[in-house]
Amino acid sequence: MRILVVGGGAREHTLCWKLAGEAGIRQVVCAPGNTGLSQIARCVPVDIGDPSAVLSLVEREQIDLTVVGPEFPLTRGLANVLAEAGHPVCGPTREAAELESSKGFAKDLMARHGVPTARYVICETASAALDTLRSGRFGYPVVLKADGLAAGKGVVVAPDAASAEASVKHIMVDRRFGDAGARVLVEECLWGREASFFVLTDGARAAVLPSAQDHKRAFDEDQGPNTGGMGAFSPSPLIDGAMAGRILDEIVFPTLHGMAAEGRPYRGFLYCGLMLTADGPKVIEFNARLGDPETQVILPALGVELLPLLIDATCGRLASGVCRVRPERHVGVVLASGGYPDRFETGHVISGLDAAATLPDVMVFHAGTAQVGSDVVTAGGRVLTVVARGADFASARERAYDAVSRVSFDQMHFRRDIAASLS
Repeated sequence: MRILVVGGGAREHTLCWKLAGEAGIRQVVCAPGNTGLSQIARCVPVDIGDPSAVLSLVEREQIDLTVVGPEFPLTRGLANVLAEAGHPVCGPTREAAELESSKGFAKDLMARHGVPTARYVICETASAALDTLRSGRFGYPVVLKADGLAAGKGVVVAPDAASAEASVKHIMVDRRFGDAGARVLVEECLWGREASFFVLTDGARAAVLPSAQDHKRAFDEDQGPNTGGMGAFSPSPLIDGAMAGRILDEIVFPTLHGMAAEGRPYRGFLYCGLMLTADGPKVIEFNARLGDPETQVILPALGVELLPLLIDATCGRLASGVCRVRPERHVGVVLASGGYPDRFETGHVISGLDAAATLPDVMVFHAGTAQVGSDVVTAGGRVLTVVARGADFASARERAYDAVSRVSFDQMHFRRDIAASLS
């Protein structure tokens, strides 16, 4: 088979890495790909926000199956366009992807179908958001979320009234997240432990992938602003077999059944960001794809081939169940540009990539990199994810940070406490 992976970050690098070594794969093509990814897949520069351009690529390359990595092409209807043209695609339609592209839609759907989540109010204007805050309905701390896509950065946990009202101004008036902040959700703050739960679904059945926990804040000890993710580990010690069963019964299947009942059948990867509270698991958010940096630890942890699962999900014959997980533990550390998630510089030469990648049980996945002459340089906020596996989290973590120590670029920034609580 010829497989197309759409996207160009570390998530897509990991998808290509996983698929490239599997039986039945003749070639992996990636659009647009990145510098590191080009070592295992043929990269083609395509505007992935233009479904017609991707469709032309699929037809020109005689692609047998397309796997969509990031959310943006999904929200532009890429899965709709490919499916309507008769090309198999793993990824939800534009209508189904609204589970991620509109937090308000997702919350209302959960309310209609009894999926546990935080209490919330959707505010169409800044004055409505301020009135909600001042009503005392939620107290403090309180959570404010931009309704639309904000690259994982559109969430604020405000500890008091002053910071909450300032956040409303930043999101809705200053439009820090652009049009994503046209509406804001005000939510109660849930208490518990966070974990990430992933399934691949054909719309009715679900194959459970390895779980994970990520680190969202920019700095050690969960300080600083939210980012797209600074590191992750898999599997989550919080999700045992009993908890996985509850999540499927109380969250995953009611959501899939609700989407199907409302004429938006959901097929593809579904990421459930959860708070494990004293009352049970509750949804923080849904993503209509695999997470980043979680993908970089869950796919190396997956103990079965991915391609047969993708084919079965696409063809509507997926078997529900928990996929086999490798016995090792996996830890991933994101290397970011200085200043990320705010302003940062690019173009800095990266050294030590080969030294890190050749270490035993270490994988280096590229995100924001570019080739300039003979040099690999930084080209984004999150630059690399360095992943290691070990018999336990302590050894995986030690290997990951040993590999990190071999890599350097000007203003390189990373957290030093990924999975530290498990060592």
